[in-house]
Amino acid sequence: MNMLEPYFKEGVIEAGCDEAGRGCLAGPVFAAAVIFPAGISIDGLDDSKKLSADMRYTLRTEIEDRALAWAVASVGPEEIDEINILNASFLAMHRALDQLLQPPAHLLIDGNRFRPYKEIPHQCIIGGDGKYLSIAAASVLAKTYRDDHMQLLHEQFPHYHWSSNKGYATLRHREAIMLHGVSPIHRKSFRLTDEQLLIDFESG
Repeated sequence: MNMLEPYFKEGVIEAGCDEAGRGCLAGPVFAAAVIFPAGISIDGLDDSKKLSADMRYTLRTEIEDRALAWAVASVGPEEIDEINILNASFLAMHRALDQLLQPPAHLLIDGNRFRPYKEIPHQCIIGGDGKYLSIAAASVLAKTYRDDHMQLLHEQFPHYHWSSNKGYATLRHREAIMLHGVSPIHRKSFRLTDEQLLIDFESG
């Protein structure tokens, strides 16, 4: 298991931030922010993409119990279509930061770009969810809360199979869009059907 760094700047209250669902065809993008106390370690915590679903939910409970502060926020499909997914990802992170009960002095952002938040300095870190404890924790919270949300949406729109694909562009999801059309939950600014798949579908 990868050993994650506990901080970027020692002695500074840092919030790690990450998002989930940026590449999906449907549903909101979620983001989380997490502040840990100094000296914390959490066994098994890593980039959420490297963890099983069961492990993510087990870690979510521990993260929430042991963090100094944490928050989760989202930006819905209509807003994504209005401002584009990159800006929506930044906005989701800002909304999560707005909810933190403990103000951070420094932000650790997973990825290579970010829109500055208030006057708080930030550091963008490519692959940060596999390098820093607080970003990994944010990735777990964002992923699990988004998965929970997509499960609820699946119950309203079961024919898109969001319980399994979580809104990502799987073949089954794209085929369902061609069969049933576009739902109110889909991101209209995204390419929702694959051109070759559409040709195959129509000729079949």
